[in-house]
Amino acid sequence: MSGIEHPHKPRKAILVLSDGRVFKGTGFGAKGEGTGEVVFNTSLTGYQEILTDPSYCGQLVTMTYPLIGNTGVNDPDAESQKPSLSGLIVREYTGHPSNWRSTDHLDAYLERHGIVGIQGVDTRALTRHIRDAGAQQGIISSLDLDEKRLAKRAADLPGLTGRDLVREVTCEKPYEWKEGSFQLGTSKFGPASADSENADSPRWRVLVYDFGVKRNILRRLVDTGCEVTVVPARTKAVDALAMEPDGIVLSNGPGDPEAVPYAVEATRSLIGKKPILGICLGHQILGLAMNGKTYKLKFGHHGGNQPVMDLTTGKVEITAQNHGFAVDVASLGSEMELTHRNLNDGTVEGVRHTRLPIFSVQYHPEASPGPHDAGYLFNRFVEMMKNG
Repeated sequence: MSGIEHPHKPRKAILVLSDGRVFKGTGFGAKGEGTGEVVFNTSLTGYQEILTDPSYCGQLVTMTYPLIGNTGVNDPDAESQKPSLSGLIVREYTGHPSNWRSTDHLDAYLERHGIVGIQGVDTRALTRHIRDAGAQQGIISSLDLDEKRLAKRAADLPGLTGRDLVREVTCEKPYEWKEGSFQLGTSKFGPASADSENADSPRWRVLVYDFGVKRNILRRLVDTGCEVTVVPARTKAVDALAMEPDGIVLSNGPGDPEAVPYAVEATRSLIGKKPILGICLGHQILGLAMNGKTYKLKFGHHGGNQPVMDLTTGKVEITAQNHGFAVDVASLGSEMELTHRNLNDGTVEGVRHTRLPIFSVQYHPEASPGPHDAGYLFNRFVEMMKNG
């Protein structure tokens, strides 16, 4: 698809924050309303991967890059079956995608999935406001345009704290995942990357707890020679161990880690039984399972340009992140040590157990969209399984 415009009739739309701040624009995507916590994402590319990241469930996402829609959408780039976010906020939407892989327009894609969008917003002003005032609840509406009424409704909306959003995005039953990463030059996904020593015969049975897992996490595990089974978030530890995995992955996901006590309890029962890798929400759940504490960040980390230092090597990597909560490393005790730290605000980005084969990171090492600096962590997990 290139240069073919999707028919779009302009309609007024409005974004109102819970503190009364108003941003006017034009609606696209589905007609109606979207409510949730307003956050900003600083990635320059990969808006479709962002839209389909289940970690955005319950949020209105502001893209700081000004032009959105120019590459259209396609099925292979989706990180889940459908978008989970509540709405999309952009400076400029284009109905003229130019990309040889594009099969549809963003406007039509959002409309089909019932996701409201608003364009024409001063996203720089909105981002600065969120940064200063903190993430807050908001409403996008192309139906009710009464500012005072929407502000009151936004102020009454529940926040993310205490809400179990994992139940809205987890799978209903276990399933096997066999697809590897996209193979350049072939326009398809491979069973495993050619450079994997286990590409022809996977050896490591990995069980992934689906708290809102992204497909590229599963693909990267396949690339490193793993047989992957995905299980629902409420899977009990005894049932997980009955599948005889070589390792456990606690996936990314949305919302407050303290709102999923069933996941914390299952993780606590798995500690010492199998090697464990935690990613994003999985990292926070592991922290709680180790009797640590978590807290909500002022406006979270959302984007593909967060600098993190690996304290075990001294190297700095640029990482993709999407989270609004963080682990308090001081609460973890002596058995967990800090391995990664955010160089912007000093928050915890990774920890590991001092005795057991367990580690976790706050960011997304699968990098979809990029960067790819942290991909080595999947190999580190495999080495951990090898060493038992």
